[in-house]
Amino acid sequence: MIDVLERITEYRTQKGWSEYQLAEKSGLTQSTISSWYRRNLIPSIPSLNKICRAFGITLSQFFSEEHDTFSLTEVQKQLIQASGHLTPEQQKALVRFLEKL
Repeated sequence: MIDVLERITEYRTQKGWSEYQLAEKSGLTQSTISSWYRRNLIPSIPSLNKICRAFGITLSQFFSEEHDTFSLTEVQKQLIQASGHLTPEQQKALVRFLEKL
């Protein structure tokens, strides 16, 4: 079973963030995050979702046993969102185009 607070700490340290920086990036207060650790509490799903968004991952990735996740840049996220509106043929054409660049 995954230790949620330990997993948050792993992601936070991978990013080189303090608890304060995580609070800023997630929109949560530092006191909220600190209280989880002091009281050994598990964050609510909405709070955990904010944490995951700050890390650039999904809740599914957070709870993945493989823990083989990576973060996308904002431009990469935009490219993925934009390509989602294309047909499969258009997506393949886009990939071929990008490979040629």
